[in-house]
Amino acid sequence: MTVSEQGARTYQVRTFGCQMNVHDSERLAGLLEEAGYLPAAEGETPDVVVFNTCAVRENADNRLYGNLGHLRPIKAKHPGMQIAVGGCLAQKDQGEIIRRAPWVDVVFGTHNLGSLPVLLERARVLREAQVEIKESLEVFPSTLPTRRESVYAAWVAISVGCNNTCTFCIVPSLRGKERDRRPGEVLAEVRALVEQGVLEVTLLGQNVNTYGVEFGDRQAFSKLLRACGGIEGLERVRFTSPHPAAFTDDVIEAMAETPNVMPSLHMPLQSGSDRILRAMRRSYRAARFLGILERVRAAIPDAAITTDIIVGFPGETEEDFQATLDVVREARFAGAYTFQYSIRPGTPAATMPDQVPREVVQERYERLVALQNDISWAENKAQVGRVLEVLVAEGEGRKDDATHRMTGRAPDNRLVHFTPAGGHGRPRPGDMVTVEVTQAAPHHLIADGPILALRRTRAGDAWEARQSAACGAGASGAGGRSPVLLGMPAIRRG
Repeated sequence: MTVSEQGARTYQVRTFGCQMNVHDSERLAGLLEEAGYLPAAEGETPDVVVFNTCAVRENADNRLYGNLGHLRPIKAKHPGMQIAVGGCLAQKDQGEIIRRAPWVDVVFGTHNLGSLPVLLERARVLREAQVEIKESLEVFPSTLPTRRESVYAAWVAISVGCNNTCTFCIVPSLRGKERDRRPGEVLAEVRALVEQGVLEVTLLGQNVNTYGVEFGDRQAFSKLLRACGGIEGLERVRFTSPHPAAFTDDVIEAMAETPNVMPSLHMPLQSGSDRILRAMRRSYRAARFLGILERVRAAIPDAAITTDIIVGFPGETEEDFQATLDVVREARFAGAYTFQYSIRPGTPAATMPDQVPREVVQERYERLVALQNDISWAENKAQVGRVLEVLVAEGEGRKDDATHRMTGRAPDNRLVHFTPAGGHGRPRPGDMVTVEVTQAAPHHLIADGPILALRRTRAGDAWEARQSAACGAGASGAGGRSPVLLGMPAIRRG
C-alpha cells in the first residue's frame, strides 16, 4: 500500500538552476509538508511533482518540456496526480506552459512560492489548471516554512532580486529589483539553524555584496559577516555570489578578520576583455578585477578563488578571447565555471549583431577549459602535504572506488576525498575529520592516509537522528525520505 492510498498525498520536487533555486525548493518542500503532504518514497509515483525551473541555463525550456512529456503517460495512469511548474521559466513563460503542456495543473512564479498548496487544492477541486504569476514580491520567501536538505549546512537568503542590467542575463526581469532582509532577521535565522545543529551557512543573494542598498547602508554586508562571527557554534560562513563592481575593501577586511568566514571566494569574471565587459554592461574592467584578487590574497593568503566565464559573447574577437586567457593565467583561479554563450530570448544580447559561430565558440571554449584545468591541477598540487580539517559531506566518493573513500569540503571549499581509516571510527556527515592531502587532481584533493583526528559534532548527531527517524518512518510505511532535489548545476551568476 502506498502512502497516498493511506490518505496523505505525496510530493516530489525537481530543481534546475542555481543555489537560489535549490533554497527555494527547500521552501516549497516545507510548504507542502506543512500542508500535510509527505515526501514520496524512492520508486514511488508521487501524487504531486513540482518543477522549480531555471531560465538562464541553455535549453532550459527544452529540458522542462522534455520532462513534462515524460510525465504525461505516467499521469494518465495515475488519476489524481498533479504537476506544478514554478521558478524563473514559469515567471517568463506564464500561460505558455499550459498551452504547450495542457496536462500541467499549476503554474506559479518566483514571487508567489507560498501560493503553491492553495493552487494545488484549487486545481484539484475545480479540475482546471491554475496560473498565478505575481509581478512583484509581496512576502519575503524566507518567512516561509523550509524543509532543509542538509542538517549540517544551510543556505540563508539575505536578499532577492538584482538591480544590474547585464545584457546576457534575464534574472532581473524574473526576480525583480533587489530586496534586502533586515540584519536582525538574517542573524535570527542563522542562530536558529545553529541551535538545530547546522555548522555551516552560505549567505545567498543575486549580488550578495550589494546587501544593504535597500536600507542605505553601504557596509551592511561586511557588518553582517562580522556579526556571523559572533554566533557561538557557527563554524563556517560562506557567501555567493558577489559582484566585482561592488566588492569593497571593508568586505575583504571582514573576511580576513572573522575566523569563521572561510577563505574561499567566488568572483564572476565573465570576460577578460574590457570591450566585451562594456558590451555585457559589467561595470568593472579587467584591471579592477585583478586588483580585487590581489588585495584578497594579500589579506587571506590561503584563499581559493573561483569564477564564471562566458565564451563567445556577441562580437567577441580572437583578441578579446586572448584577453580572457591572459586574465585567467594571471588570476590563477582554483576553478572556473565556463559557459558557451547562447542566445537567451528576452535579453539585450539576443538581438546583438556579430553573433559568434558555434564552431568558433566551441573551439575557444575547449582552449579555455584546457588552460583552466592545467591551472586548477597546479594549484591543487600545491595543497599536497597540507593538513586540513574537512567537513564530512553526505554520500560516498566515487562509486567504483575500491578504497570506499568518503568526501567533504576543506575550509577553502576544495572537495576532498579521504579514506575513513585510522582507528577513530567511521565519521558521519556533519562531523569534522583532520587529514593530510596525499594527491591532487584538477577538481579535487585526495587524502589516502589515516584520519589524523575525528571530531564528532552536533551536526553529526543531528544527521544520525534524522537517519534513524527516516528508517523508523520507512518501516512503518510512512515514507520519511527527503524530497528529491536534482543536483545543483552551475549557472552563470552575477
